[in-house]
Amino acid sequence: MSRYTGPSWKKSRRLGISLSGTGKELARRPYAPGQHGPTSRNKLSEYGLQLKEKQKLRYLYGMNERQFLNLFNKSGKIREGKQGTNFMILLERRLDNIVYRLGLASTRRQARQLVVHGHITVDGKRVDIPSYSVEVGQVIGVKESSKDLSVITESVESLYGRPDFLTFDEDKLEGSLTRLPLREEMPQEIEESLVVEFYNR
Repeated sequence: MSRYTGPSWKKSRRLGISLSGTGKELARRPYAPGQHGPTSRNKLSEYGLQLKEKQKLRYLYGMNERQFLNLFNKSGKIREGKQGTNFMILLERRLDNIVYRLGLASTRRQARQLVVHGHITVDGKRVDIPSYSVEVGQVIGVKESSKDLSVITESVESLYGRPDFLTFDEDKLEGSLTRLPLREEMPQEIEESLVVEFYNR
């Protein structure tokens, strides 16, 4: 299954989560799309709840099913901690997500595009792989010739705050992952235990 590239607002309403991170999708119509509107719908089964939670997490980070499953399997090989939390840490360490979290892009989709188009560097070297796993201490920056891009400057200016596990220098447009994120610093609307149950069923 390929990565979803359709309308994100419609998908946000279906899953009940803001995929853009702005919350605008659910502000006016916080219910699933369809001709029946905000009517009561059939209660989801246990499998349905697990599937929905897995899809929420997959679409939130903009991954295809194979990438998502491979990363989940990788998290199962980490001996310390819970698999669900380790899985979310691996997702947070993706380069496109770090670019988004630093405020260099307003959405994860935009961050992915910046990475793919070669505007982002890791320790001074251009990296164009969105799934690149950032290590603690590595410096994420913007290529010198891309520092005047309006999408980057506007995103940096409009950001209200950054997670405590990141540092950022607005003058140099570069930041660093100082430590691994804690569970409370990652998306609170996700029940990762249901994702683990889905794959371990």
